[in-house]
Amino acid sequence: MINKKVPFVTFKTRVRDESIGGENPYRWEEVTSDDYFSGKKVVLFSLPGAFTPTCSTYQLPDFEKLYDNFKEKGIDEIYCISVNDAFVMNAWGRDQGIKKIRLIPDGSGEFTRKMGMLVSKDNLGFGMRSWRYGALINNGNIEKLFEEDGFSDNAGDDPYGISSPQNILENI
Repeated sequence: MINKKVPFVTFKTRVRDESIGGENPYRWEEVTSDDYFSGKKVVLFSLPGAFTPTCSTYQLPDFEKLYDNFKEKGIDEIYCISVNDAFVMNAWGRDQGIKKIRLIPDGSGEFTRKMGMLVSKDNLGFGMRSWRYGALINNGNIEKLFEEDGFSDNAGDDPYGISSPQNILENI
């Protein structure tokens, strides 16, 4: 993966659009990998699922808290991607009070599969999900990968440390 371009996919996102009115002023918007990664230095982190314990207690909120520290190191954006749909990712972002991190819905797991990080989590009733990892991406090219140990289908545990914001910040 290192020194390779991120996979090209089109993400199906939901964006707020006040011109719609009503209680749910959102519209569909297609955003490509190029839109997210071209011309920017980005930290991408992926996790098994929105609203899950480690993701909601540590990983996402800690990236949000350390956002300015990443900016000081020349990072333009931080993205969180998960094999969840746009409705779930938006609800999770609201629930967590996320203002700085951009959440990317990989509803069908296409990006995650093309990254080689799609795993079965049937043992938890999740189906296909992402292995936990982080990446430093410069203009669409993967410069560093922070993959948790033990990559496998139906892993008995959920390792977390290598892809933590603290470790990534220290190693970029």
